[in-house]
Amino acid sequence: MAHCSSAELEARLRLHSLPDIGPQRFYRLIEVFASAQEAFNAPASAWRAIGMPHSSIEARRSDMVREQALLGLRWAEHARNHIVLHDMPNYPALLKETAAAPPLLFVQGAVSILETPQLAVVGSRRASRPSLDTAHSFAKSLAQGGFTITSGLALGVDAAAHQGALDAQGLTIAVVGTGLNQVYPARHRGLLRDIIEQGGAVVSELALNSAPHASHFPRRNRIISGLALGVLVVEASPSSGSLITARLAAEQGREVYAIPGSIHSPGARGCHQLIRDGATLIETVGDILESLQGWQLVAPSVETQGQTTLALEPDPVAPAEPEHPVLELLKARPLEIDQLVEQSELSLAQLLNLLTDFEINGNVSREGSLWLYRKA
Repeated sequence: MAHCSSAELEARLRLHSLPDIGPQRFYRLIEVFASAQEAFNAPASAWRAIGMPHSSIEARRSDMVREQALLGLRWAEHARNHIVLHDMPNYPALLKETAAAPPLLFVQGAVSILETPQLAVVGSRRASRPSLDTAHSFAKSLAQGGFTITSGLALGVDAAAHQGALDAQGLTIAVVGTGLNQVYPARHRGLLRDIIEQGGAVVSELALNSAPHASHFPRRNRIISGLALGVLVVEASPSSGSLITARLAAEQGREVYAIPGSIHSPGARGCHQLIRDGATLIETVGDILESLQGWQLVAPSVETQGQTTLALEPDPVAPAEPEHPVLELLKARPLEIDQLVEQSELSLAQLLNLLTDFEINGNVSREGSLWLYRKA
């Protein structure tokens, strides 16, 4: 779908607000009735025939559901607020590949950065000071290396990772477990503001006024891992929600990285378990960049005030040859990322790394959702 009418957008927001309508049922309704508008025009018997629950059918005419949709439409009138639909060109391609991808996303800030190469950094809310310093320095270095840092705005490692990216003058995305009219935890109101003002974004699939609830955070975690090329776990106990994010990342075919800790630290046991299960053991930022290729550590670490700062720059690859198949595709016409994946027969992760190299060398540029060829 290249364009969505306001009536269809309102219908999708209503559908999204119905009780017991998750992604699979949402997509089933669109598949059967061709649009959300037609789904709402269909009789209750048609919904029952395809297995929709009674609670959803009864709520279709609810004033509360309609008010939620109108609230979303009014919210999206502000310039920095966006509703990104699953079948629109600006929906993040990596997330779209995942099972049960959100039918829509509420985004506050720069919606275009959802398509940038991302690394998720997650860990304990009650992390030790050394782990917080590690999360900050890794995020700062990775942001300096051109990656957008994605995390969950939680206390502890999440906040340190977001701040590290900001301190590098880099980009960061906060995926939250509340609606975007809520800030949780409240003490991160300033951090959230800084993320948006520095060109980042805050993302949620939840209705705008949704309060924090335990069931929301595993749902949030699948978005964090789904947006990213890989997930770095800095410190986590075996029961930490960060291990859920890591498990989801593995199921989604993403890279999983874990930083080991002391055998005497309960907070290290989750990372040790991940390593036993096949996660890549990480000691330096270079370990991550090496696994993703196209990037390398070029300067030794410099110890400053007990913290490690790593200088990074793109891997000095030779300028891409004009006859590279991907460049030939873009010379013919500008393409969106999903079109490039289909026509190049490369994986999305491979293509993103390649395009990053081409962009650094001046061979390509991006305008909105389109990649364009540039003469060297």
